[in-house]
Amino acid sequence: MKTGKKVAIGVGAVVVLGAIVLTSVYEVNKGVVTVQTGQVVRQDLTSEVTASGEIRPRNYTNILGEGFGRITDIAVKEGQHVHVGDVLLHTDSIQAAADVRAQQAQLAGADAAAQASTAGYQAAVATVAQRQSDLQKAKLDWKRSQSLYTQELISKQQHDADKAAYDSAVAALKAAQAQLNQMRDSSRQAALAVQQANAILAHQQDILRKTTYRAPISGIASFIPVRVGENVVPGIQNATGSFLMTISDMSVVNAEVMADETDITSLQNGQPATVTVDALPGKTLHGVVTEVGDLAILRGSGQAATQETTANTQEARDFKVLVQLNDPPPALRPGLSCTAKIQTAHRSNVLTVPIQAVAVRTQEELNQAKHPSANVTLAATAAELNAEKKEIQGVFVVRGNKVVFVPIKTGITGTTNIEVTEGLKAGDQIVTGSYKVLRTLKPGATIKIDNSLAKNEGT
Repeated sequence: MKTGKKVAIGVGAVVVLGAIVLTSVYEVNKGVVTVQTGQVVRQDLTSEVTASGEIRPRNYTNILGEGFGRITDIAVKEGQHVHVGDVLLHTDSIQAAADVRAQQAQLAGADAAAQASTAGYQAAVATVAQRQSDLQKAKLDWKRSQSLYTQELISKQQHDADKAAYDSAVAALKAAQAQLNQMRDSSRQAALAVQQANAILAHQQDILRKTTYRAPISGIASFIPVRVGENVVPGIQNATGSFLMTISDMSVVNAEVMADETDITSLQNGQPATVTVDALPGKTLHGVVTEVGDLAILRGSGQAATQETTANTQEARDFKVLVQLNDPPPALRPGLSCTAKIQTAHRSNVLTVPIQAVAVRTQEELNQAKHPSANVTLAATAAELNAEKKEIQGVFVVRGNKVVFVPIKTGITGTTNIEVTEGLKAGDQIVTGSYKVLRTLKPGATIKIDNSLAKNEGT
């Protein structure tokens, strides 16, 4: 046999043998699924809710325009600390000050008139008293004259003169009393004029006061949007006045965050939280939840989700949550972006598995895995069909070179792990990936473990 023919026969034999080996390997690995595995372990587990928002002081106030005027000077700068009563800015006060001085002069005149009226009233009182005394004397003289005239001891002329004196005294008393009433009314009118002048002066002084803006609370001037020379207008009806600045009390600071509606039921006052601020990298602040909102807020518009506004919308909703910071650093400023991680539950030394290891299968899928050749019963009742569609939560436990779907009950959920309360024990080997495999993995499937691929999971 020629050498070339021998070589060809040899090569063909090698090819046939390789094909047989490859076929054997393929048949052996047919249906084998490559998975990554892990173990059920005991560890401490903390459940957290993460929400984003911004830093806000608990107490702050917006300074708004109270009167018309032009800003003449601003006494503070943004970031400057102020105390209650400190001057913040001034507006033009020339006209207001002049009005106050004019009204003070008018008040002084009204007060002088009131004093003169009071003196006239007191003089009228004295005149009435004098006229009463004169009338008493004239009355006694008249009675005596009547007695003497009856006894023919005085002349008729004297008798008539005494009667005329008495009548004159009566008239003089009536005139004095009328004058007294007139002076009383004049005095009251003068007193009312003083009250009116005082009221107008108080109004003018209030207008003057509104040209000087003072700090209503202690804190920092966190925002000043106005400049010297700009005009200020007051609020009218439903329109607010000019916005001048914001004073923020940074002694008590909150992280105001928006929690998703799916997390709100697990949040409550008193829960501890950690807060990170974008402007303070590497620094973690600690706090506690002090308020959980009751009204949903539409994520897109920021409006409250009332029955009227959300009747025909499926827009996502958030709830406002306040986390009070324990020791806010001086570098904090209102409006800084922040993220809060709120601890909603904690368990010590509990069984846990990675969250991605938990799978869901229907009862129908589990039954088919147990009895792959079973026939479908066409006459099944509605209850039986519903039972077949029931979803069961569990994990795939490794048994030799196969996997078994084991139903579990779970507890709290951590960042990457979930608590298992029933169904597993510590040390059980379970399938943890890949995600694509877990979506389609069937109970009883033959597996091959390759944990070196874990770092590439999800690709």
